[in-house]
Amino acid sequence: MLKHSELLQLKRWNTPTIYNGWEQITSCDAAQEAFNREETRDYMPQMGVMVGYAVTVVCQPSERRHKDARNAFNDYWAYVAAQPGPKIVVVQDLDKPNYVGAFWGEVNSNIHRSLGCVGTIVDGCIRDLDEMSNAGFKALAARMCVGHAHSWPLRWGCEVEVFGTPVRPGQLIHADKHGFLAIPAADEAGLLEAARFMDESECRNMIPAAREFAGRSTAEQLQAIAASVAACGESVKAKYGRKGEWPQQANSSVSEA
Repeated sequence: MLKHSELLQLKRWNTPTIYNGWEQITSCDAAQEAFNREETRDYMPQMGVMVGYAVTVVCQPSERRHKDARNAFNDYWAYVAAQPGPKIVVVQDLDKPNYVGAFWGEVNSNIHRSLGCVGTIVDGCIRDLDEMSNAGFKALAARMCVGHAHSWPLRWGCEVEVFGTPVRPGQLIHADKHGFLAIPAADEAGLLEAARFMDESECRNMIPAAREFAGRSTAEQLQAIAASVAACGESVKAKYGRKGEWPQQANSSVSEA
C-alpha cells in the first residue's frame, strides 16, 4: 500500500492524468482494462478527486428475502471497519438496469464515513444527495432514486463488477467526474512517479508549443507542435521504453505547403 502522503499527492491530478501515467507502467491493455467501460455520473464534482482502497459489496434491493440475514449489515460493517483506509466502497447492484432502490442515503453514508470511507462507486442508485454531500461522502453512481427498497448487503469482500469493470477488494482507486481507474496491485508502486513525469513532460513540451503561437505562421506553428510531440515521445521512450500517448507522431515532421 502507498503511504498516506503519496495518496495525497495522487489527489493533485485528475483521473485522466493518472491514467496517462499508469498507461506507461502497466502490462494491462490500456484500451480495455482497469477503467469504467460504461458511463458514470459524479454527483459531488465539487469534492474533486477521490482516492482510496476498494471495499466491496453486492446488493439487490428488489429482493426482500435478503433481509432474512438479519445480522448482515453488522457483519458487513465489521468487514469495512477492519480494512485499511482511506476506503472507497464499490457496490454492485444486481438489479441493474432495472433499479428499484438505493443502497446509499444519509444514514449509511454517515456510518461509512465514520468507518474511514471517503466515498462510493455504485453501479446503482443513491438518494439524500444533499445529506450525503454534507457528510463529505462522494458518490459516483448510475442514477438517483426515491426509496431504499430492500437494500441489504448480500455478500462482501469479493470481486464485483461495476460499470463494466471488475474490481477486487484492496485495489487502489482513483476517481473523479471523468470516471474511475482501479489500479492493479503490481502498478501501485510506480504510479505516482509516472503520473508526475507525464504531466511534467506535457507541461514542458506540448502545452507551451500549443499556446505560444503569437507571431508564428501556420507552418511554423505546425512545426513547433510536431517538435514538441517528438520531444514528449523521446522522453517517454527514454524513461519507460514506451511510445507515449502520441507514438504515430513521434518522428513526424511538417513541411510548409
